[in-house]
Amino acid sequence: MSGTSDDSIDGDPTDAFVQGTSDEAPRITFYGGRGMSAFPIAFFILWAVAQTALWRISDTGGLIVGILVGLIAGMFFVRGSWKTYANTIFEGMTQPVAVTAIVAWIWAGMFAELLQDGGFVDGLVWFADVAGIGATLFPAVTFVLAALFTTGIGTGYGAAIAFVTLFFPAGILLGANPVLLFGAILSGAIFGDNLAPVSDTTIVSAVTQDSDIGGVVASRFKYVIIAALIALVGYIVAGQFMGGLDIAGDAQEILVAQSEPVGLIHLVSMGVVIGAAVAGRHIVEAISWGIVFAIGFSLLLGLTTIGDIVSFNAPTDAPVAEPLEFLPFLTIVDDPNAVGVGGSLINGAAGFFELAILVLLIIAAAQIMIRGGAFQAILDWSLENLATNVRNAELTMVGSAALINAVITINTAAEVAIGPYISKIGERFNLNGYRRANILDGQTAALGYIFPWSGGVLAGYTAMQDLPGQYDWFDTSMLVTPIDVVPFVFQGWLLVAVFVIAAITGFGREYVTDRETEEVARI
Repeated sequence: MSGTSDDSIDGDPTDAFVQGTSDEAPRITFYGGRGMSAFPIAFFILWAVAQTALWRISDTGGLIVGILVGLIAGMFFVRGSWKTYANTIFEGMTQPVAVTAIVAWIWAGMFAELLQDGGFVDGLVWFADVAGIGATLFPAVTFVLAALFTTGIGTGYGAAIAFVTLFFPAGILLGANPVLLFGAILSGAIFGDNLAPVSDTTIVSAVTQDSDIGGVVASRFKYVIIAALIALVGYIVAGQFMGGLDIAGDAQEILVAQSEPVGLIHLVSMGVVIGAAVAGRHIVEAISWGIVFAIGFSLLLGLTTIGDIVSFNAPTDAPVAEPLEFLPFLTIVDDPNAVGVGGSLINGAAGFFELAILVLLIIAAAQIMIRGGAFQAILDWSLENLATNVRNAELTMVGSAALINAVITINTAAEVAIGPYISKIGERFNLNGYRRANILDGQTAALGYIFPWSGGVLAGYTAMQDLPGQYDWFDTSMLVTPIDVVPFVFQGWLLVAVFVIAAITGFGREYVTDRETEEVARI
């Protein structure tokens, strides 16, 4: 998942979605046939395109309304009782893959907020200025660093949140183009999500194709690195021609004011997260260790206070507030509107609540499509009409994986849903499990960070929306609308292109007779 993308999964990850892709009869029948079960998700996609592309409104609340309207309208096409339809909504919203993404967002949001408040952005600006990394090279450098970070921790969604929170404002100060910079961040997330052994998409692609994770990672490196090298050149070249924004006031004075090298201490905090993830720790545990180190460094070096991390504003009539006012995190306020809880931890987690609701509803709509039979109808048609030889079979696998990722916007959920179909068509032509897993994960990792309504893009954009409140020089005109970044997610488009070319030419194609995959150990 991305995201993700994007975390290690306990239990068999195929248990979550594959039951809907079996040959059993559809559990929901619709007027108009199986295709009408796709109405809720199709309505949402049209709504999202209209809102984000035509009207240029990148509002998560609006997307929530769109999917809700689609779900409600879909009930009127159900034959018989609506009870099964309603229960399927709950079934979809409780899928582990959706909850995994949400947990990754919340933890990553807290971690990024702590690093931001701890001066990490200031340190990045200082280092870039001293090292001579100007506006032209900053997107390319960001792409490389985001790729390395994501490969280490395995969560592309978490990396998108962290890098938008930390690297995006630094790049804007240095004069980098914001659209190009956002695209570079998403591209780096794609690289790591696709290649990291601890990424949930890597795990699911291996499990659904009965392949060992190590062999899958080793066999897919050639595809990933080809796309990455071209993408890197693309960001360097594009940086030459795409200018940055005019920042109100004296940009150089802002740059100097923000340049504080002490914030680079949080490179250690990021290193702790990477190290823990590589050592096999669950992503929640890995980021939690990063949070602990970030808090410790910030307090030790005076970068933040306890009150900055978590604060309680109590009203004057609170029973025991006055005796405890000496506590560094407790403040008595006269204004009733100021009563509440704040700080880095709260702010970092709270920013993703709307996105969490949206994701749960999208997964619910996808589950209706699966239970209603539209998903299976699409797969059956493509299997019978398109996969006529091995080349067409691989092109069909690429296209179907891409289509499902356009519909199911959480990449792990899409991968789990389409995985058995990829296995079925690949086995028909005796394709090796590694090849099947690479085709599956290539499209899943790439397209989960391209579509304006996909989880990776929305996670990064949600983090970006908090930046105007963090910096007095950052205004809403500097935000990148998700539709604008679509052409600049170079790694994603190139990775899809690599697999299309590989299917046509046979590059990297392996059959079972060439090399047998080892049966993957269930996670």
